[in-house]
Amino acid sequence: QVQLVESGGGLVQAGDSLRLSCAASGRTFDDHIMTWFRQAPGKEREFVAAIVWDRPITYYADSVDGRFIASKDDAKNAVDLVMSRLRPEDTAVYYCASKYYSGGYRYNEWGTYKYWGQGTPVTVSS
Repeated sequence: QVQLVESGGGLVQAGDSLRLSCAASGRTFDDHIMTWFRQAPGKEREFVAAIVWDRPITYYADSVDGRFIASKDDAKNAVDLVMSRLRPEDTAVYYCASKYYSGGYRYNEWGTYKYWGQGTPVTVSS
């Protein structure tokens, strides 16, 4: 049974940093893309960042590029999202998702993902 378990969310102030982690289990994730989405209250779920499990390939939304970094932690069999210079507009529930990597095709579309975590909330106060 595939499990994606997010952790690390919390309440921080604008300008702070936070590290989210997504622990993956239940199958091999080679040839899979691990992606972070977020959903703020009353808004649609949106793409944040992604990393291919077994290749040095990452993708970022324009709104977080240069502030967020996605990485893989082999020791924990997890992917991390290090968020810096946080803004109040980064407030959302952050979800980890995964699917087979098909060369970047529709990587930013949440409806194409097969596996999902339960989400971890991030609140950034001004």
